[in-house]
Amino acid sequence: MSAVVLHDYFRSSASYRVRIALNLKRIDYDQHAIDLRHDEQKGADFRRLNPQGFVPMLEIGGERLTQSLAIFDYLDAQVPEPPLLPRDPAERAHALALALTIACDIHPLNNLRVLRYLKNELGQPQAAIDGWYRHWVADGLAALEALAAPRAGRCLLGDAVTVADICLVPQLYNARRLDTPLDAFPTLTRIDEALTAIPAFAAAHPDRQAPTDQESSS
Repeated sequence: MSAVVLHDYFRSSASYRVRIALNLKRIDYDQHAIDLRHDEQKGADFRRLNPQGFVPMLEIGGERLTQSLAIFDYLDAQVPEPPLLPRDPAERAHALALALTIACDIHPLNNLRVLRYLKNELGQPQAAIDGWYRHWVADGLAALEALAAPRAGRCLLGDAVTVADICLVPQLYNARRLDTPLDAFPTLTRIDEALTAIPAFAAAHPDRQAPTDQESSS
């Protein structure tokens, strides 16, 4: 496989997901940091690579891939083991539903660009913005807890890591960082604790990327 480059930001949830997936697949990659705090994602150079101006973007096999779940699908097709999605159609659908609850319902409402809009364009005070964040995270995690608990094992779906778990860990990392109470989600926090001990997850943690000393985004 040709050189692999991940354009990411160390605290970006979606970038964190892709780092986990690459580690699980044992794909070596180089990182190109895009500093969201300084709007590097809006620069002309990066926009030429990714017109959407988002991270992550993965350069692999001559392709420029965006959107974390689309990247997972590509990785599963190119490097089948370990699979990120179950082979059984019903289990595959359930794993995707759990992942999308995070990636489509929770995360977008609390992305840095949304929080910045609330502050800069709408003039909301920081207390209101923090309340917005915690409300939507808690609302989404309550649904995820209810969806996952009946079929959870060591992971969100049974005992094998799936895309759902890869999405869970970064979301809970950011929830804790912004002081969101998690006591009401025992299934999610139990699984998160086990997953973060797995080397592929641990190596992807924001504190193990550079820079580690700066304020951040979701």
